[in-house]
Amino acid sequence: MEKNILDCVIIGSGPSGYTAAIYAARADLKPELYTGLQAGGQLTTTTEVDNFPGYPEGVTGTQLMMDLQKQAERFDTKVHFETITKAEFATQKGGVHTLWAGDKEILARTVIISTGASAKYLGLDDEQKYAGGGVSACATCDGFFYKGREVIVVGGGDTAAEEATYLAKLCSKVTLLVRKGEFRASKAMVHRVMNTENIEVKFHHELIGIEGENNLVERAVVINNQTKDTAKIEVHGIFIAIGHKPNTDIFKGQINLDENGYILTEKGSSHTNIPGVFAAGDVKDPVYRQAITAAGSGCMAAIDAERYLAELEG
Repeated sequence: MEKNILDCVIIGSGPSGYTAAIYAARADLKPELYTGLQAGGQLTTTTEVDNFPGYPEGVTGTQLMMDLQKQAERFDTKVHFETITKAEFATQKGGVHTLWAGDKEILARTVIISTGASAKYLGLDDEQKYAGGGVSACATCDGFFYKGREVIVVGGGDTAAEEATYLAKLCSKVTLLVRKGEFRASKAMVHRVMNTENIEVKFHHELIGIEGENNLVERAVVINNQTKDTAKIEVHGIFIAIGHKPNTDIFKGQINLDENGYILTEKGSSHTNIPGVFAAGDVKDPVYRQAITAAGSGCMAAIDAERYLAELEG
């Protein structure tokens, strides 16, 4: 029995995946989308989203993803609440790519990878308890909610320095906890931090606990890892800024990745080094990491996939 070969399979279900599905479906590619473990992606872990166009009153991350899913399904995208666990890509143009969701084998002429990147956390139980109630991994996404309040940023690299300086424009005070006795950030970013009046840097300090009522952050418990003294700092928000990990493990050895694991694409496009395989969203974007930029790159990937298939048909 001849196996069914799909025109387009989309791996991942954040803004990039669903937008790719909308465009691919409207191009009659009959896409099938595999959501992964976290249907809707990282945005479902946030509460209010105020910076996505078209929602003047704001929207929850979960509702936004549900809206995008419904829009994709309106154009007959088939959504599978399953995880792609293995991939074998054909290296020649026009080849058929093979994916697996557990034991199920899926064949596709084009694949759009939109598996995103996961924020790194410290591993404290309190991080999960207060997620959405004061603990965040994205200052650009959630900083507005702490306007005029005091917050903490955890980290010593460029991400932490950038988050701290961004929040300093909105918040009354930013305390930056740096685990070591020096920054890992670039000199330019360190200079910016040290010259921002309302940022206080605490070297040799680590976050070890979070306290609050009704799952809302009220205090951070920190330790000086030299003296072993602990202290509590009254804050409303805690931003974990120790980096992101792109979800690319199953593609290693096939797709070209940068030194941090992000998928490399041709400049100005979503093309990877594998013909017929495209990347969109945070899995290829270590810089912006926004829902709207992810959605835009999902559009690009679907258009690139459509044009690739058109070329094959001559």
